[in-house]
Amino acid sequence: MDIKAVERKWQSFWEKSKNIGYDPKSDKPKHYVLEMFSYPSGAKLHIGHWYNYGPTDSYARFKRMQGYNVFQPMGFDAFGLPAENYAIKTGVHPKDSTEKNIETMEGQLRAMGAMFDWSAEIKTCDESYYKWTQWMFLQLYKKGLAYRKEAPVNWCPSCQTVLANEQVVENCCERCGTPVVRKNLTQWFFKITEYADELLSGLDTLDWPEKTKAMQRNWIGRSTGCEIEFECETGDKIRVFTTRCDTVFGVTYVVLAPEHPLARKLATPEQMQAVEEYIDYAARASEIDRLSTTREKTGVFTGSYAVNPMNGKKVPVYLADYVLATYGTGAVMAVPAHDERDFAFATKYSLPIVKVIENPNGETVLPYTEDGIMVGSLEFDGLMGEEAREAVAKHLSKLSKGGKKINYRLRDWLVSRQRYWGAPIPVVHCPVCGDVPVPEKDLPVRLPYDVEFRPDGKSPLAKNEKFMHTVCPKCGGEAMRDPDTLDTFVCSSWYYLRYADAHNDRAPFDRAAVDKLLPVDTYVGGAEHACMHLLYARFFTKALRDMGYLDFDEPFKRLIHQGVILGPDGNRMSKSHGNVVSPDEYVEQYGSDAFRLYLMFGFSYTEGGPWNDDGIKAVAKFLDRVEKLVLKVKEYPVPEGEAPFGAEEKALNYARNFAIQRVARDMEAFSFNTAVARLMELVNAVNKYDGLTNKNVALLKDTVKDLVLLLAPCAPHTSEELWEIMG
Repeated sequence: MDIKAVERKWQSFWEKSKNIGYDPKSDKPKHYVLEMFSYPSGAKLHIGHWYNYGPTDSYARFKRMQGYNVFQPMGFDAFGLPAENYAIKTGVHPKDSTEKNIETMEGQLRAMGAMFDWSAEIKTCDESYYKWTQWMFLQLYKKGLAYRKEAPVNWCPSCQTVLANEQVVENCCERCGTPVVRKNLTQWFFKITEYADELLSGLDTLDWPEKTKAMQRNWIGRSTGCEIEFECETGDKIRVFTTRCDTVFGVTYVVLAPEHPLARKLATPEQMQAVEEYIDYAARASEIDRLSTTREKTGVFTGSYAVNPMNGKKVPVYLADYVLATYGTGAVMAVPAHDERDFAFATKYSLPIVKVIENPNGETVLPYTEDGIMVGSLEFDGLMGEEAREAVAKHLSKLSKGGKKINYRLRDWLVSRQRYWGAPIPVVHCPVCGDVPVPEKDLPVRLPYDVEFRPDGKSPLAKNEKFMHTVCPKCGGEAMRDPDTLDTFVCSSWYYLRYADAHNDRAPFDRAAVDKLLPVDTYVGGAEHACMHLLYARFFTKALRDMGYLDFDEPFKRLIHQGVILGPDGNRMSKSHGNVVSPDEYVEQYGSDAFRLYLMFGFSYTEGGPWNDDGIKAVAKFLDRVEKLVLKVKEYPVPEGEAPFGAEEKALNYARNFAIQRVARDMEAFSFNTAVARLMELVNAVNKYDGLTNKNVALLKDTVKDLVLLLAPCAPHTSEELWEIMG
């Protein structure tokens, strides 16, 4: 068949058909299938897009054939740094390059033959969308979940912007590769930590990959311990968090993170220069480097001392970069005898090492980090493990110097960016009234087109006088707009809700529409989003629920991660490696069905693997075999009289029913490669039976019809054409 003509024919039919998309009036059970929407940074769809969207569309078609009312929308995560960097490099405005890329990608997605519901399309850079992203910010602000504070942040000197921890790779900006430094800036945060416990417990209810759930659990990092207050001679109080309060009598020094608010305050005049130099030095190291167990420990004495509340002993206060401001309180009580990092530091700086825990099973070799028997600990001697920690915590509480505490590794979500191509933060800064949220009736705060992109440490919006100068909504006096834009992850934290009611200009979504469609039944996308997008979307859902806008707890019931298609050489595709495979060439040569079918058959979907040209040729030949089989069997007349039903017929009938059962099972499990293998086996069985002289033509025709139906989700254009041919 002329596959290009067939593709055009059926794509046109599907576009016009009202039966292929989601029907809000249908009483069929709904199934919301969603692929993570793409970022239009490149001019065309790459093979990763195809691998996500093609096979997942086959799953959506399969669910539709099972009788579900399937909703499968498509849109674009259109704000972000790449378009702005492209503008800096080429002078092409981010809006222009993004819209052009989207137009190209829309055409490619339609040519894929997917059953996307284009009537629900969203683009996060459209005013009609980011108006509601700003509205979301205001709701979180009203609820006390959005706040502004000065904080140490990752700063990329090249991109001139703040980076989230997740955007720093090996102490370099993931986008441009420039070494990252730490600096203090006033930033906007979302209080995701408010939901830490629920984000943790909710994972148990989800049909997600265990590895992804484990990554979120580790990222949230709940630990139960004790907070202890060490008072300094200056009157300042240092709060430390520890999971081993039973070692408190072995504290020989206290350590502050270099970013700790008391770091400079506790520096004596004699030590001030050394402290300043060390703070500058530490700002150049990444968190990963600082946490490394093999890296040599560094630090500096502040000149100050603090008092251990349990025994009244004075201990020196140091700064050391192995302590992070982002974990616990940014301060630790150092017990060198029972902590490896403290032991290494104390050894280097000749600090005392005092054993206060003994190994109950033999010789105590320092540093001894396991549970043991308390010694040298006054009335607590002899206590062990949880009993010991419970007793110490209770005593600290009685002294009003601490007590039990739950700590999280999770930090609040830093959402402000010193960039242009994002949703402006809807807040006005008034010299009289302070921070004033923009009234909802005045949304959206529009992104101006005329901006200066060259990085100089200021947000591009801060250089646009017309945008910046405004009137305070509260007092009517002169005020300034917030010059920052929202992290693009804010836009993608609620897009799955907007799809349900994409054209609503009165609200972000209609509650009834969302109640009918949400939560998403099957969500497909990369595992790299485990600790960012997937966590943030869960936070948004829970926050909106608590505000009364939703009545469900989790956005995505089931999660599937597709693997990665590697280059033919087995390495990740990269222009620098010269191993990039363009989908367009293969789609043009073999057709989109053959390309889609190869992606499904040639790889384990959740694992991926290296590209192989021979594989797609074999799949194209398979589709040719199916076509020839259909055309041949169609012409067979059904003879009168009783048809044979012996051993050969039973074998064919078994092959047919086995294929139906296994294809359905494997499609549901996203085991597409084995589903296609079952189809190939069925074709072999049909061809073998067709070679018989005396055959049951009616059974043969019915089996071929079932074959085409089973093939339909995986090769939709070909199957539609063959179904029409069969009449």
